[in-house]
Amino acid sequence: MVPSPLRSARLRYVTGAALALVMAGGVVPALAQSNNTELRLNKVESEVRALQRKVFPGSGDKYFTPEISAPTPTPSANPLPSTSALSDVLTRMDSLEAQVARLTGQVEQNSNRITQLEARMAALPAGTQPLATNDAGVPVPAAQANLGAMTGGASNPRPTPTPAPSQLAAAKPATPPTSARVQAVSAIAKPSTGDAAEDEYSYGYRLWEAKFYPEAQQQLKLYLEKYPKSPRASWGRNLLGRSFLDDGNPLEAAKWFVQNYQADKRGERAPDSLLYLAVSMKQLQDTKRACIALSEFGTTYAAEAAGRLKSVYDTTRNGLKCS
Repeated sequence: MVPSPLRSARLRYVTGAALALVMAGGVVPALAQSNNTELRLNKVESEVRALQRKVFPGSGDKYFTPEISAPTPTPSANPLPSTSALSDVLTRMDSLEAQVARLTGQVEQNSNRITQLEARMAALPAGTQPLATNDAGVPVPAAQANLGAMTGGASNPRPTPTPAPSQLAAAKPATPPTSARVQAVSAIAKPSTGDAAEDEYSYGYRLWEAKFYPEAQQQLKLYLEKYPKSPRASWGRNLLGRSFLDDGNPLEAAKWFVQNYQADKRGERAPDSLLYLAVSMKQLQDTKRACIALSEFGTTYAAEAAGRLKSVYDTTRNGLKCS
């Protein structure tokens, strides 16, 4: 049976209306889903920016850059179809949500640390001194700060300029030397090995060994002025401190011991200076600082404490009540 023209037209109208309805039904949900996704994405991005301002105030976009970029196509024998714009947005939104979770965790950790620090600060006794710092403003351990304060703030003295006398016996110390002393000093020969720096130090050592302490002090200061970079500089500063200590001036000795220790803790006579600093403090009846120096010596130079300097270490500890 052949359909009439009118019936064919009605059939085409009904078919077209049904197709339009089906297409409209697919477009509307997709459009609604796209709008909801955009709202979620905007909300998450605003939360990320808010957290960034809280964790890093004033940083702008310095620390966070987009983590999602356009996918890079990889060569393949059977390439897959590219993702849709909607799936890219969903992937980006998932990444932002993960980033929000990480930032939230970091904020909670920082807040917890601040709370603990405030509790510790509140528990400190009244009048507790703040952490000491060095010249660069960097905090330093309490023991090192106390070592620097042992000499009344003069932890880094510089050699006092002294004239270069033709011979030290002619120099005038506080008490004019007797003729016998001048002759005795003159009898000590100055080495002449061709190494000027070594000769100057050796001469100072000979004067100290002969117990001519004021003359040894002048000679060793002269040596340190002329040869501050000499390999024997650590020896010279330490011996200068020893000469003041043996001459009955522990305070001046302590200044040189501190300087030598702080100038080069790996210097050959740095252990000696730290130990004799404790000896100086003990003579000054400053038990606290003597114990600090002894503790630092025993920790930093354990091998020396058990070996070459053991007898001096044990003698110095004897009679000290260190906590």
